[in-house]
Amino acid sequence: MTDVALPTGTRTIDLTSDAAKARVRARYRAERRFQWYGLIAIGLTALFIAVVLADITIKGIPAFTQYRLLLDVNVNQEDIDPRNSRDPAVIRTGDFASVVRNALRAQFPDVRDRSGRRLLDGILSSGAPDLLRERVVADPSLVGQTVKAPILLSDDADLYFKGLGTGIERHAGRGIATPSGITDEITVLSASNDFASELIAIKQTLSTRARRVRREADRVRDIVRQLDTRKAALERTLAAAPASASVQADLNGVTSEIESLTQRVRDLDGEAAALQARFDTAGSDEKLDETLPSVLVAINGGLVKVSELGSAKVTGRVLLPLDSATEAQPGSWQIVTYTTPETNRRVNDREVAWLERLRERGLVENVFNWAFFTSGDSREPELAGIRGALVGSALTLLVTLVLCLPIGVAAAIYLEEFAPKNRLTEVIEVNINNLAAVPSIVFGLLGLAMFLNFFGLPRSAPLVGGLVLALLVLPTIIIASRAALKAVPPSIKEAALGVGASQQQAIFHHVLPLAMPGIMTGTIIGMAHALGETAPLLMIGMVAFIVEVPTGITDAATVLPVQIYLWSDLPEIAFQAKTAAAIMVLLVFLFIMNGAAIFLRKRFERRW
Repeated sequence: MTDVALPTGTRTIDLTSDAAKARVRARYRAERRFQWYGLIAIGLTALFIAVVLADITIKGIPAFTQYRLLLDVNVNQEDIDPRNSRDPAVIRTGDFASVVRNALRAQFPDVRDRSGRRLLDGILSSGAPDLLRERVVADPSLVGQTVKAPILLSDDADLYFKGLGTGIERHAGRGIATPSGITDEITVLSASNDFASELIAIKQTLSTRARRVRREADRVRDIVRQLDTRKAALERTLAAAPASASVQADLNGVTSEIESLTQRVRDLDGEAAALQARFDTAGSDEKLDETLPSVLVAINGGLVKVSELGSAKVTGRVLLPLDSATEAQPGSWQIVTYTTPETNRRVNDREVAWLERLRERGLVENVFNWAFFTSGDSREPELAGIRGALVGSALTLLVTLVLCLPIGVAAAIYLEEFAPKNRLTEVIEVNINNLAAVPSIVFGLLGLAMFLNFFGLPRSAPLVGGLVLALLVLPTIIIASRAALKAVPPSIKEAALGVGASQQQAIFHHVLPLAMPGIMTGTIIGMAHALGETAPLLMIGMVAFIVEVPTGITDAATVLPVQIYLWSDLPEIAFQAKTAAAIMVLLVFLFIMNGAAIFLRKRFERRW
């Protein structure tokens, strides 16, 4: 035996000294800091998500409702069915637009000028007659009768009723008001300087605008000074090299720009001085134009748009004719202000007056916008819907699922259970893992080159979209299916083989059913990924404007993410709400699909 020398000293652990206690406190502080960092990170993430979802929801909710008129429409036989055939095909081709316009014009018989009638007709949608047409086609006995029909408004009128047009401020007049007439240009005299507060507000608006114009003039002056510095440098360069044509051209361009901007500064200074002078002249009358808030007087059942505003007298044009020119007693008339200038809104004062009069008469209703879900795309925002995109998405995902599920599961079973473990198999596995991280637009380029250019498949069709998305989702399903197969204990397959089952029977009768919940979870997640893809579908032409709802996998179609992309690029304000609403619908589908994946995993997945 070999003698072993034991250490003479024993190691002691310092737990009571001040230094040891300080180290322990430092470790606890570090742990708490780490916990706080994690909580802050989660809180910021939740805050950002909440802000995004709130912004989308606020913008999208208006698209789910729609304002329309309820008018008594005379279904004139001469316009709809002149031969009294009662044939639905003949009735469908009738001039329903004319009878709808006549019903609206009947509400404002004083509008007789051509431009006024055109403006009045403009508050109706191009699809205003559609609901009436379908109703009369379904019941031809309505021809020749007067029916109360819902009439669709234009997108601008709809947005106005949703509060996106202009704010309206009203207050009752305190004194007696006397109009000079009932139509055309009139004056309204007040016995109590009732218009003084509006005059002060307009003066303040002029002062604010003068400050804004001066700031713009100062900004342009700074640019001129920078250009002067550059001009001086170019002149020095040109003096050193007089024959340089490029320097001379740059100098000429800078000189021209300086002259243009200098004139711009003079114009701005003159505008600011004029505005400030109008503000400084306290109590003087003001002429109102479309760049200032609109002031109107509601008196004797009519409405007067003020063009010249004083403290006790206004002059303006009658928008809605007065019932009489008698004196209006205190409290019986109103001063109305449209806070947004006409230049900054889509509906002018005359249209606002008509819309407000229709609302006062109880002819405006707000209903759920079923057309958003039942109509295809349209250039008119009030007529546009997502039905075509929903059907296109469903057909595309159907093709994707039919292709990638059996192929992905079969590939996973082969690689996991049957493939020999050699270099070729390793290369295949590595490439499958790499394909899962390839940018989606690469698959779009592949689909464009192969399915469209080489095989000649129809452009913008769910068939091609499904093929491209199947290539995109296939690696995800293979990886998820292999993980689910690996999670099944080997003892189950070994037991099946032990009682005489073949390799194939053991896998398909025992292993695969137990792995199916995991496979379905991965498949649903992959399909949710495919549902939200846009880039590959843009490459194969599914960005086209599609009005008709597709009926098959070879029809031209678009999908919901592409529809969102198309609407987001349109200039009409109403399409902003449509875009946000379509995003909400897409998010709902994604939440449902991911929720289904979680449910399947929780409900059927076994822990071994």
